Amino acid sequence: MKPSNARYWTFQFVGWGVYALISIFFAILFDQLSRETIFRVLFFVEIGIIFSHLMRMIIRRSSILLRSLQQQVIIFIILTITFAILMAMIQTPFEQVCDLWLTIRNKKAAFHKLFFYNFSTGVSLLFIWNLIYFMYHYIMKSRKQQMDTLQLEAMVKELELKTIKAHINPHFIFNALNSIRALIDENPERARRAVTELSNILRSSLKTEKGETVSLNEELKIVKDYLALENMRFEDRLKVVYDVEDRTLEKQVPPMMLQTLVENAIKHGISKQVQGGMVKIISGIKDNYHLLAVQNTGHLNGGANRAGFGFSSTQDRLQLLFGNKASFEIRQLNEQLVEAKVMIPA
Repeated sequence: MKPSNARYWTFQFVGWGVYALISIFFAILFDQLSRETIFRVLFFVEIGIIFSHLMRMIIRRSSILLRSLQQQVIIFIILTITFAILMAMIQTPFEQVCDLWLTIRNKKAAFHKLFFYNFSTGVSLLFIWNLIYFMYHYIMKSRKQQMDTLQLEAMVKELELKTIKAHINPHFIFNALNSIRALIDENPERARRAVTELSNILRSSLKTEKGETVSLNEELKIVKDYLALENMRFEDRLKVVYDVEDRTLEKQVPPMMLQTLVENAIKHGISKQVQGGMVKIISGIKDNYHLLAVQNTGHLNGGANRAGFGFSSTQDRLQLLFGNKASFEIRQLNEQLVEAKVMIPA
C-alpha cells in the first residue's frame, strides 16, 4: 500500500471512529444508550466510510482538484448533498425495518421525519469530511507550487551564476596569455615564471567553480598572481598598494569578482596613462558591511569604465547572491583617482 493511501485510510478510520465514540458518549450522557443505539451508530459509520470513499473516487477520477477554486466549491456542495441523500435513503429504511429508531412513546418514527434527521446528520458529517479533504489537498497543492517555484528560482540563479563565470574566466585567460606572449622573446626566464603563475591562477579559478563564494584570502592569491603577470607588461608604470585588514581575510566574496575589478582598473585606467599609475586594493569593515574597493589612477571618461562586461557581471552576481543587501558603485574620487566599491553584508 502506498504511503498516501495508508495515510488516507488511517484518517478515515480515525475520523469516523471519533464520531462513533462521541455519539456513544452523548447517548450515555443523556441515558439513551442501548443495543439499538450502538447498532445504529455502527451502521451509520459503515455507510459513512463507504460513501465518503466513493466521493473520493469521484473526486480523483474526475480531476476535480485541478479545476478552479470556484468550480471546486460548487462541486463540493453538490457532492455533499447528493451523497447525504443517498445515505439517508439507505439508512432510513434499514432503521425502520430493524426497529433501531423509536420515539419516546415506543412507536416507529414517521419515515419523512427519520429521513430528514438522517439527511441533516449526513450533510453535516459529509460537509466536514469534504471540507477537511479539500482543504488538505489545497494546502498540499499550494506547498508543492511554492517548492516548485523556489526550485525553479534556485535553478535559474545557478544557471545565471555559471553563465557569468563562464564569461569571466575566458576573458581573464585571454588577457593573461597576451601578457605572457609579449615576454617570450624579451625575457624567456620571466615568461616561464609567468606560465607558472598563470597555472596557479587557473588552478584557483577551477576550485572556485565548486562554490558560489570564496574567502577573500583565496581571492587575493589570484589577484596577486594576476598583478604579477601585469607587472611584466607595465614594469615601473604599475604600482600596487594593499590596504587589507586581517579580520577580512576570511570573509566570503564572489569568486573572481575582485580580480575582475582589478583587471578593469588596469584596462580602463593604468593602460591609458602614459606615465602609468597606481592600483590600490582596500578591504575593511564599515557599519557591519565588508567594504571591498579597488582604486586606480584614471578617469571615468563619461562612463566608459562602466560599459564593460566586468562591471555588469559584478552587479548581477551581487544581486543574485545577496539581493538588495549588497551594493556596487564606481565613481571619480578626485581628478586622478577612480574607485570601484563593493559593500557586502558582514
